[in-house]
Amino acid sequence: MLGQLRCLMIKPMKTRITFAALLLTTTSLLAGPLPAPLSDADFAPINLDEAKLGQLLFYDPILSGNKTVSCATCHHPAFGTADAVSLSFGDGGIGLGKERRADPKNMPEERIPRNSPALFNLGAKEFTVLFHDGRLEADPSEPSGIRTPMGADMLVGFDSILSAQTMFPVLSRDEMAGSFRENEIGRLIRQGIITGEGGAWDVLSRRVANIPEYSEQFLAIYPEITSPDDIAFTDISNAIAAFVAFEWRSDSAPFDRVLEGSHKLAGAAQKGLGLFYGDAACASCHTGAFLTDHQFHVMASPQIGPGKSATFEDHHRDDGRFRVTGLEQDRYAFRTPSLRNVALTAPYGHAGAHADLTRFIASHADPSTSLRTYDRDQAVLPPYEAEDFTVLDDPAQLEAIASAVSVKAVKLTRDDIAALVAFLDTLTDPISIEGRLGVPETVPSGLEVQNP
Repeated sequence: MLGQLRCLMIKPMKTRITFAALLLTTTSLLAGPLPAPLSDADFAPINLDEAKLGQLLFYDPILSGNKTVSCATCHHPAFGTADAVSLSFGDGGIGLGKERRADPKNMPEERIPRNSPALFNLGAKEFTVLFHDGRLEADPSEPSGIRTPMGADMLVGFDSILSAQTMFPVLSRDEMAGSFRENEIGRLIRQGIITGEGGAWDVLSRRVANIPEYSEQFLAIYPEITSPDDIAFTDISNAIAAFVAFEWRSDSAPFDRVLEGSHKLAGAAQKGLGLFYGDAACASCHTGAFLTDHQFHVMASPQIGPGKSATFEDHHRDDGRFRVTGLEQDRYAFRTPSLRNVALTAPYGHAGAHADLTRFIASHADPSTSLRTYDRDQAVLPPYEAEDFTVLDDPAQLEAIASAVSVKAVKLTRDDIAALVAFLDTLTDPISIEGRLGVPETVPSGLEVQNP
C-alpha cells in the first residue's frame, strides 16, 4: 500500500506484510495510501545567519507604528505560534495570550477581525497561498512573483511568498501600524503612501538601519548591501521569513515516524488514523504530509467579531475568499489550514469561534447544523465592548452561511471523535514547539521582548 515504506518480516508467520497493512484496524480501514514522508527537498534552504537576524526582528517591536507590538505579539511560541484567543488586539493591547487586554490609555478601535494562524512549515515549497482568504499567492506572471492586494505597487525583492506575508501586518491599523492620530506610520498608511522613499515601509526600514547592531548584521549577511542606506524593507522581510521557516519547520512528530515506517500507532490514535483517512473523510481536504489541500471550502465556521470589511463598509460578516476572487461560489470559503501541531493552536476557525478541539471536530462533522446551534461560550474573547455576535443574531445571514456548505455531514460517535483527537495529537512535534533558536532575552532596539 505504501510503496515507499520498507516491508517487514513478521515471525513466526512466513508471510510478508507491509508496514502500511499494520496500520489498518479491523474496525476502520484506510481508504487510500498515507502521504509520502517529508524530506529536506520539501523545504527551501535556510541561511542560519539570516535566520538569526530574523529572530531578533521577529521579537522586536521596532516594526510597529507605536513600537509596542512585534510579530510575536500574535504569533508566540508559548501559544503554538498563535495567540490562544479567538480574536485579539494588536496595537492598543497589553499582555499576551489569554491575558491580553485593551489598553485603557490607548484603546484599540476594534478587535483584529480574524484568528491568528499558526506559522508551522510556511517555508515549505508547497505553501504558495497564504492568509485565511488566500489574498497572497505566488504568481509568476506578476513582476514581484507574488499576487497581492497591492497589485502593481508590490515591491520586487521579496525572496518568497512567506517573506511578503510577514510584512503585511505592519500595514494594518489594528495589528501593528496603529492609528493615524498616533504615529507617522499610521498617517502614511492612512494616506496610502506605502512604497517609495518616505513611504511607510521605507520609514520602518530607516528605523532598523539606524540601529548599529542591525545595520552591521545586514552588511555582513547580504553582499548587495554596502551601506546602511541600502537596507530595504524587503531585506527585513526576507530575514524574518528565514527565521520563521527555520524555527517552525515541523516534520519530526510521531506521525512523521509513521510515514517513514519506523513507528506504528496503537489504540485510539490508530483508530483515529483509520477514520481520518477513511470513513470520516478528513483527508479529502486535509491531504498530503502537511494535511492541507491549500484550497478554499465553505465549512460554516461561526462568524464572530467585527468581520472583514473595507473602510467604507459597515457590516460584521466575513465573505472569505469572495473578497479576493469576486466569485459567488467563493463566498464564505476559507483556506484549509495545515493540521500540524493542531492540538496546540486553539481556538479554531477563521474567527477562532471554537476553543476546544473535540467540540470543533464534532461541529466540523455537520457544519450547517452546528452553526445553527453554536454555543457562544466556546469563543475566547478578551473583555471589550463590541457587537461580537451580530452575524449570529441575524437569521438571514446565519442561514446564508449554513446553506452555502457543500460538504456532506459525517456521523461520528463520541468514541470516533476521541479517536480523531488522539490521532491529531500525533501531529505534535516537540522540536518545532520548543523552537530552534528560541526567544531572545533582548533585541537591538532596546525595546521590551514580550513573554508570558
